[in-house]
Amino acid sequence: MIPLFKSPSLVGRDLGRGWGLGGRNIMEELLKEVTARAQVWLDGNYDAETKAEVKKLMDAEDKTELIESFYKDLEFGTGGLRGIMGVGTNRMNIYTVGAATQGLSNYLLSQFPHLPQISVVIGHDCRNNSRKFAEISANIFSANGIKVYLFEDLRPTPEISFAIRHFGCQSGIILTASHNPKEYNGYKAYWDDGAQMIAPHDENVITEVMNIKNVNDIKFEGNNELIQIIGKEVDRMFLEKIKTLILSPEAIERNKDLKIVYTPIHGTGIKLIPDALRSFGFTNIIDVPEQNMISGNFPTVVSPNPEEPAALAMAVQKARETDADIVMASDPDADRIGIAIKDDKGEWILVNGNQTFLIFIYYLITKWKELGRLTGNEYVVKTIVTTEVMADVARKNGVEYYDCFTGFKWIAAVMRENEGKKTYIGGGEESYGFLAEDFVRDKDAVSACALMAEIAAWAKDNGKTLFQLLQDIYIEYGYGKEKGISVVRKGKSGAEEIVQMMKNYRENPPKEIAGSKVATIKDFKTLKMTDVGTGTITDLDMPATSNVLQFFTEDGTKISVRPSGTEPKIKFYIEVRGEMKTRADYDAAEAAANLKVEAVRASMGV
Repeated sequence: MIPLFKSPSLVGRDLGRGWGLGGRNIMEELLKEVTARAQVWLDGNYDAETKAEVKKLMDAEDKTELIESFYKDLEFGTGGLRGIMGVGTNRMNIYTVGAATQGLSNYLLSQFPHLPQISVVIGHDCRNNSRKFAEISANIFSANGIKVYLFEDLRPTPEISFAIRHFGCQSGIILTASHNPKEYNGYKAYWDDGAQMIAPHDENVITEVMNIKNVNDIKFEGNNELIQIIGKEVDRMFLEKIKTLILSPEAIERNKDLKIVYTPIHGTGIKLIPDALRSFGFTNIIDVPEQNMISGNFPTVVSPNPEEPAALAMAVQKARETDADIVMASDPDADRIGIAIKDDKGEWILVNGNQTFLIFIYYLITKWKELGRLTGNEYVVKTIVTTEVMADVARKNGVEYYDCFTGFKWIAAVMRENEGKKTYIGGGEESYGFLAEDFVRDKDAVSACALMAEIAAWAKDNGKTLFQLLQDIYIEYGYGKEKGISVVRKGKSGAEEIVQMMKNYRENPPKEIAGSKVATIKDFKTLKMTDVGTGTITDLDMPATSNVLQFFTEDGTKISVRPSGTEPKIKFYIEVRGEMKTRADYDAAEAAANLKVEAVRASMGV
């Protein structure tokens, strides 16, 4: 966490306890401490605009916003910063961003003292204040003697990862809150391989950030000689590299007029994704003009999240009007892809993250085999909560696959471990992230959109729609249905309830789920796997521990249970399996799976 700055820490205080049973005294004490923290900002070396906003909060009759802004420090976690924008220790602003950048600078200086010049890349998305935070960060890095490659304007997250590797930098950051609502912004930090940091660097940077005790510890006065503006030349190189991913040039040529509706949902995807599609050879890209407008207010959507149907509604309507072949969307920082396709009844449906990932992996392995590129030394990666059908596709084609923790930094860690030893084919996760290339180390909607258009062209070249292609995958490898459920438990009592739920699952694991016996239990907190039938316990080979439990039943059902690290909820990932012999079996398989999912929910009490 960022102790901004020498003020009492109120982290862990339950704000939802109300006024009863001594609650009034607690709230009075809380307000007193919050006011003291805010006074530090009024008395310290902060700019006049910030002080005016703090004073406004302190003078307001309703103290709710003052409390929310100052009751704790915005946490710099292993993924960086993310929070609501505004003044205060618990908000995204130039001082919380400044402390993060100063802490990262201090760590880089300690880790690379032998280098004549340490360098970083800075990028940002479309969000309000993202450019401002990027420029502030550039000044701080350069004030610490670190060379900065600063993108001239907003750019997709994967391009920042590419640029770190291209320029041989030691680190990089991007200002983005991904698909969060417009009130949010964030700060993601990368290491020298272009991947988000893992141990020991993530924890070490957190320590350095926590050591920033005073606003005066932050070096805000930049050195312009160490700041280099980059842009179109890096775009060109990035797109050229993405173009090397093409596997079916003839199919693209024959179907270059494929009707592709694409929306960036007001975000950075507009900068590169249409160009990537054109570089692949596609000529009929249909835009959604209202959503091409770059805006951190995301005026046409409630949430700019391609996982949500409402975010794709305008694009789907455009597809209906133009009789398009596929709809594609990227989130504000263009690292996640969402797609919609027509089903066998001609209705537009959204494809979930597991299905999207499955289509990618099936196509890549099929084409690599067809082109004679499979030598037995290739691998794919998925997260532990992602569909097991993908594992079957890999296994049956003789391709090694890895399971890793949730979060793309863990996929990148597998890539780092195998670099120079094995050949990466692709990796992804159920939350709509996929990476088809090894010259980037974070999920990439730029390459994913181009590749998905190629898959649509290839399917059409083979007389199939994308929906029929998905059905055929299920026929060959088995049907799978996934359902994510989040159970919210707010406040101190809610947090305690979540802890107790995990404790109960560990101490009294279910013997059967939805009528099928539990065969295997994996506990990633202890890194132990239990064969329920024999009682045999073996070690799980993972790089760290994580508070995740998994139950596998005899009929192929998988349930993953994971408390959220950032929100007051516990997540359940349910996957049930089925069988399809023909495309005509799809509806029946879907109906049976839905019933099975509900039975699993009942068994798990959710």
